[in-house]
Amino acid sequence: MNFQGSIVALVTPFKNGKVDEASLRTLLKWHIEEGTSAILVLGTTGEAATLELEERKRVMEIALEEAKGKVPLIVGTGTNNTEKALFFTRLAEEMGFDAALVVTPYYNKPSQEGLYRHYTYIASKVSIPIILYNVPGRTGVNMLPETTERLSRVENIIAIKEACGDLKQISEVIRRCEGDNFTVLSGDDFTAYPTVAVGGKGVISVVANIIPGEMAEFMKLALEGKMNEAAELHLKYFPLFKAMFIETNPVPAKTALWLMGKIETPEVRLPLAPMQEPNVEKLKSVLKDYGLL
Repeated sequence: MNFQGSIVALVTPFKNGKVDEASLRTLLKWHIEEGTSAILVLGTTGEAATLELEERKRVMEIALEEAKGKVPLIVGTGTNNTEKALFFTRLAEEMGFDAALVVTPYYNKPSQEGLYRHYTYIASKVSIPIILYNVPGRTGVNMLPETTERLSRVENIIAIKEACGDLKQISEVIRRCEGDNFTVLSGDDFTAYPTVAVGGKGVISVVANIIPGEMAEFMKLALEGKMNEAAELHLKYFPLFKAMFIETNPVPAKTALWLMGKIETPEVRLPLAPMQEPNVEKLKSVLKDYGLL
């Protein structure tokens, strides 16, 4: 399975405190129509940390019903408990997902050796392809390029979502790891273009939630080596990238989708809070600039 291009980190719509299944189906169908390369459910943007087990299973079932065989499907399975992460990864394998995205354990602050053992333990117990996820701004731990290189040699560890935001580190990861058997993906829209420019294969994207077709075209141009055209799109959409982080992700993305009429409510779960009204107005202004309202 080839994981590259524009991979959306899909929001999980809520309504009256529950998963909004109808809106979720609408979003999945929209992404298939718009040419999104692959779909990730239950990642950071999908608020996986606040979903109960049965809710997670239901989101997974809906994703499989709507998109299995149409686009590659990835599901977030990482936690800061190795056995629990293994449980979720086994569930992903049993249900038929194409890959599991496993975030570095948060809060515990494991050493580099701890990270290596965490991932190799999970990988040894399953056969589903595993995508590493390094996002130190959220987890409190940064997986170093040397550790990523060690893990890239594990047969079913096939890629990394690198969201460190440091182009020096991203370049070092690509230098050490990129090849036929391992893929480096940007974990941020801001670094998608430079990541591909130095050998990465795409992005797991937040902004693709609201401009899926445009992000698919952007990554297609970059991967085809049409870097001048891709650079124009990088700069064109940069204000929109920034707008998705006016407040904590996925609050702006959900608010934008609601304003665009793609989901019924912008509801998020505590400890996230609805977007403050001054920021809603800023978001509206940016969306209007792109003809999205």
